[in-house]
Parts: sequence; C-alpha cells; structure tokens
Amino acid sequence: MPLERFSAAWREAYVREATAEERRGDSAACVFCSLLANGVSEESGVFVATDMSFGVLNAYPYGSGHVLVLPRRHIADLSELNDHEASDYFALLRRVAAALQRAYHPDGMNIGFNLGRAAGAGIPQHLHGHLLPRWSGDTNFMTSLGETRVLPESLGHTWQKIHDEI
Repeated sequence: MPLERFSAAWREAYVREATAEERRGDSAACVFCSLLANGVSEESGVFVATDMSFGVLNAYPYGSGHVLVLPRRHIADLSELNDHEASDYFALLRRVAAALQRAYHPDGMNIGFNLGRAAGAGIPQHLHGHLLPRWSGDTNFMTSLGETRVLPESLGHTWQKIHDEI
C-alpha cells in the first residue's frame, strides 16, 4: 500500500515559529518548578526530593504509578546535566523504579524521555523522565477504541504508595 502525500505548505511558517518559540523558552511559568517550590507533599504531588532531583506524580497518568523524575535545575535536555546532576538524577531514577517495583509488583516498566515537543513532550522546557509500571494485558479496548484510560486508583493513593516505598 503506497503512502499517500498531500501538501500543507501553509504550515511551514507555523512550524518554524512554534519551533522558534520553544527554543526561546517563550512560555508561562514552569509547572514543575512551581510544584517543587511547594515541597514534598501529597498536595504538590512531589513524593521525593534530593539535592539535585525530584520525583512527582504525573497529573495525567497513562496508568497507575505513572510518575516523573526531574532535575531541580530548569533545563530542557539530558545533555545539559552536569556530571554531578546526572549522577544524582539517574540514581533517583533507579531508586524510584525500585520503589515502583515494591509498591506495584508490575510485570514490566516503561522508562523513557520525550525530548522536545516534536518528540511528544507536553512540557519540553523542563527535562523529565517517565516511569510507568506495566502489566500483561493492561491495554484494552477502552484505550484502543474508546480513547479513554481507566485508572483504578486516585493520585493521592498513588502518592502514598510510592512515598511509603521511597
């Protein structure tokens, strides 16, 4: 089956300006920095903080236990981490992954980064890694056909489970 193509040359200016805005950092205050400023609490969703990094609940989780790990410093890319930050960051990423294993006993786990809006980052200005526990058969018709996710627990319960294990 051949790939069909159609021209949308009118979008060139939009794509160029959207890319320039991202690179300039023309956006509102960072939600992640605001959450961290409120400290570790169920209200902020921040469940752990180190000298250089922190973990926070994903406000729009794909599934139970979906969390984010971020550097404290407001940077957009892995390459911007200095050696000390990178060491702290990946140590916390490993620590959170272990806590998720203990709290949820998943069959597997997705860990990944969407670097830049073009790669799917909803908030590309502040680097964040996703950790998402997975179970065999956890994707069903609701996600596939209904464009809906069914989450069997509240964010408050997620926070407590992870906070207790960290």
